[in-house]
Amino acid sequence: MNITDFSLGNYWYLLLLVLLPVLGVVISRYLKWRQGARAAFAEHRFQESLFPKNSRFTRFLPLLYFTAFLFLIISIIDVLGRNEQKETTQKMNQVIFLLDVSNSMNAEDIPPSRMTMAKNIMIRTMEQMTNDRVGIVVFAGEATSIMPLTTDYAAAETYIGAIDPDMMKIQGTDFLKAMEETARKFKNVAKGSRKVVLISDGEDNEGNDERAIRLAKNEGISVISVGVGTEQGAPVPEYLFGQLMGYKINRMGETVISQRQTRALEKIASSTGGTYIDGNVLVDAVLQIGDALNRKPSSAAITVQSQNRVHYYQYFLAVSVFLFFLIYLLNSRRDLNI
Repeated sequence: MNITDFSLGNYWYLLLLVLLPVLGVVISRYLKWRQGARAAFAEHRFQESLFPKNSRFTRFLPLLYFTAFLFLIISIIDVLGRNEQKETTQKMNQVIFLLDVSNSMNAEDIPPSRMTMAKNIMIRTMEQMTNDRVGIVVFAGEATSIMPLTTDYAAAETYIGAIDPDMMKIQGTDFLKAMEETARKFKNVAKGSRKVVLISDGEDNEGNDERAIRLAKNEGISVISVGVGTEQGAPVPEYLFGQLMGYKINRMGETVISQRQTRALEKIASSTGGTYIDGNVLVDAVLQIGDALNRKPSSAAITVQSQNRVHYYQYFLAVSVFLFFLIYLLNSRRDLNI
């Protein structure tokens, strides 16, 4: 602990230090007065027989009184240290919600759309959490973090409400890019405590799912995959400034039908020690995600900083009391009087 970590609790009591030189003057004047009073009462040669002989301890008596009062004043001033910190271990999850925001998530085979269902799953899941830390990463052909790990669920809901496929400049679906960004956000979380809730329709346009799985395993990330959409699929609507302009077509001019790739999502979950969950029914999906997260909550050491500063007045007070007791114990009654 540095000296800069200390401060004074009662600055105005510093004025009490003025009493120390006053005390020194009083003690000095008293000793001179006592010597003069004895000289006036009897000549020096008779004083030894008339007055009790002082002990050797008497010469240190003024210094002890001075020191005892100094420590008493310092205890009144109250020296403060930095805020007390305590480390406690809590059961909590470190969860990153990994949301697919590719255009295929606009498909409406799950009303009102896959994207809306995915966002509702995230919000409802967080409503069931207490002290778990959550973060949000969105991905399509690229990936970006929109919220770091936090327990501020109200802020998380605000971020979720603003998510839209148009926020990603590069479209497509790249699970590897998503996992790389997730691993970066988990860099300060111990391996084995890293949990991901992946919400997607499972389409991987880049074919990087195997590399994403290897990365997740190497980084100690457990993936709970949540599939939204149906195997029958639905056309992918295309919007411009919020207006439906039509449906996505391929090079042959045919309407593209986006289907949920359940096997891909199941593989990601099973390969990383996670669970696959059908996300087409909101209530069931939220309950299953909660069960999967709480099955093995990780233990995290949390440092809690108290609002009260650490007080050190008791140490100075103890020294002061000890010195006064020493004066009382070693000083005979004759040294206290004339």
